[in-house]
Amino acid sequence: MGERLTRDMMAARITAEFQDGWIANLGVGMPTMCSDYLPAEKSIILHSENGLIGYGRNATVEEATPYVVNAGVLPVMLTPHAAVVHHADAFAVIRGGHLDVGVLGAYEVAMNGDLANWKTDPKKRGGGIGGAMDIAACAKRIFVLMEHQTRDGRPRLLKRCNLPLTAPGVVSLVMTDLGLFEAAGDHFVVHETAPGFTLEEIQAVTEAPLIAAPNMREVQLS
Repeated sequence: MGERLTRDMMAARITAEFQDGWIANLGVGMPTMCSDYLPAEKSIILHSENGLIGYGRNATVEEATPYVVNAGVLPVMLTPHAAVVHHADAFAVIRGGHLDVGVLGAYEVAMNGDLANWKTDPKKRGGGIGGAMDIAACAKRIFVLMEHQTRDGRPRLLKRCNLPLTAPGVVSLVMTDLGLFEAAGDHFVVHETAPGFTLEEIQAVTEAPLIAAPNMREVQLS
């Protein structure tokens, strides 16, 4: 049995998929960690639905201010080209189809790309759905960043979602602590695995069928 990826590793790996010139939205929770791993050789514009366009890495305690925060209300740094805009204008960017990618957390993802990330338990911390439904419906592509299993060991990559859908058929890539997966309709394609894990070991904790990509390899982090 291998070693599962840390959250920092997961964030770094999915961020490596960003392409030069993309506008990206990072959802609340684990996705906000991606801002610390933006590829230096690429120009990526980060968008936050609370009104920041062009922010960068997370701020240190010394750098933090109470007014420059991402969607998770975590202090971030502004880049030289940043703009602070009205909440409605930030959503106009989303609803206008200008996001190249939205990185979201999820409770479940189905093999056909269905996304379930609604908060359904009022006792759990955090707010409601927020802007995720707009991002899921309007972004050109959706990447999901989540743990491979629930805390009680149930799989999150499913044949069909059990929870209410946020949006149907929108997820293209899923990064978990066990690897990088592509939703392919009736299965997930496994592009990369956590170091030391076999396809069979990952399948044992996954409900949906898994098929290895022709060039499947262990996760590569530069």
